Amino acid sequence: MSKKIVKVGNIECGSNELFLISGPCVIEEESIMMKTAEKLKEVSERMKIKIIYKSSVQKDNRSSLKYYDGPGLAKGVSLLAKVREQFGFPILTDIHYPDQAKAAGEVCDVLQIPAYLCMQSTLLVAAAKTGKVVNIKHGQFLAPDNMKHPLQKCIDSGNDKVILTERGYTFGYNDLIVDPRSFFHLNNLGYPVVFDITHCVRKYGIPSSDAKGGMREFLPVLSRAGVASGVDGVFIETHPEPEKALCDAASQLCVYDLEEFLKPLIEIHNLEVKYRP
Repeated sequence: MSKKIVKVGNIECGSNELFLISGPCVIEEESIMMKTAEKLKEVSERMKIKIIYKSSVQKDNRSSLKYYDGPGLAKGVSLLAKVREQFGFPILTDIHYPDQAKAAGEVCDVLQIPAYLCMQSTLLVAAAKTGKVVNIKHGQFLAPDNMKHPLQKCIDSGNDKVILTERGYTFGYNDLIVDPRSFFHLNNLGYPVVFDITHCVRKYGIPSSDAKGGMREFLPVLSRAGVASGVDGVFIETHPEPEKALCDAASQLCVYDLEEFLKPLIEIHNLEVKYRP
């Protein structure tokens, strides 16, 4: 079926070209952000893959008030603006409240709606009305084809520049299980589909700094299955030293391992495109 092309900078999301959303889970000190961006730039140029730089200004769903939740909106978008100016990446960050949309939209090319909040009408409307691309994460409580509802809320608000991101289902034992049928249903909605690989290997309920809080060993098989299922982009959170990351330390991929990780995904994607119905 034909799919809407959503432009993010020079990236045509939904075309036959695989794209990547990548960066540290949450904004950390400037040196970490720049070091990650520098390596991502190298990977982009060598692998001929276009990248949207992602990092959260705020993580408002941490399981404890003791955990780092980001620098906040003002400081966060200021640092993201530096990344954009120095490296030329389109920028993505997530918003949790409607009053964050305008300020985030002044810097970011894509506003991301967290999975837990994907049905919040006021948040979706505020994001849509900025005119920026809206990336809606698939909530664990929704059947995939019911993502048509938050999608339609953006369209009804005058913005059809929407990307849909899969991150797995919760089955009650702190796992996110990826059902490949989800990619079929999301693709049938006619908008670009992204597979959030690193979040789906988190073990929820366990601190992300604990080595048992993520299952990186499943990243290759899950990522390859998702790309073979026909997604348009992959979402891989990266960090120069994941074990020292202030959020999702157990699931982020080391940015220096990213190039080798992407090689089979690009090959699988090209083959999938060749044999698309």
